[in-house]
Amino acid sequence: MFNPKRILVLAPHTDDGELGCGGSITHFCAAGSEVFYAAFCLCAKSLPAGLPENTLAAECKEATGILGINPDNLILFDYEVRELPASRQKILEELLQLNKQIQPDLVFLPAASDVHQDHQVIHQEGMRAFKNITFAGYELPWNNYSFKTNFFMQLTQEEIDKKIEALKAYRSQQHRNYMQPEFTRSLATVRGVQANAAFAEAFELYKWIA
Repeated sequence: MFNPKRILVLAPHTDDGELGCGGSITHFCAAGSEVFYAAFCLCAKSLPAGLPENTLAAECKEATGILGINPDNLILFDYEVRELPASRQKILEELLQLNKQIQPDLVFLPAASDVHQDHQVIHQEGMRAFKNITFAGYELPWNNYSFKTNFFMQLTQEEIDKKIEALKAYRSQQHRNYMQPEFTRSLATVRGVQANAAFAEAFELYKWIA
């Protein structure tokens, strides 16, 4: 069994980590792993009109807390949404510093096939910063034109329910179709069938060090 002691989740935007691996975060937190979560964009420009600029930061704090992440382990940067490519070198330096400070055993990051420009930067620079660590890409189907399901985390009903509860904390984002509980549960059911479990999350595994 793989029992990482320290896990780092890299989220280009607040909510990406919960969407891609919220069930796995819950699983590892309950198992005693120390989970860290770093979000790079607070996405004020993407908020519905009239909401405070710190809305997504507050929602991210609530959501990650629901999953079991210690508030002290939440790291929020404030890069401009859709402009991460212009800050590639600075982001790499941030990631190298996170590697040095946290020394994770496992890193979750966006998948290689993710077409969003911000997600591509976090994936590519993450591969450079954490090249000597086990790391895997999480699934965001609306951004993935292809996805290699070669690593599955089997999940319980309780863990999927916790993921759905965390996503509901993003009240400003509930208009998005991929935030709906039916979508989350359906995808987890499909991945569960593939992993011989009731539910699962799928990942692309890039490097395994045990």
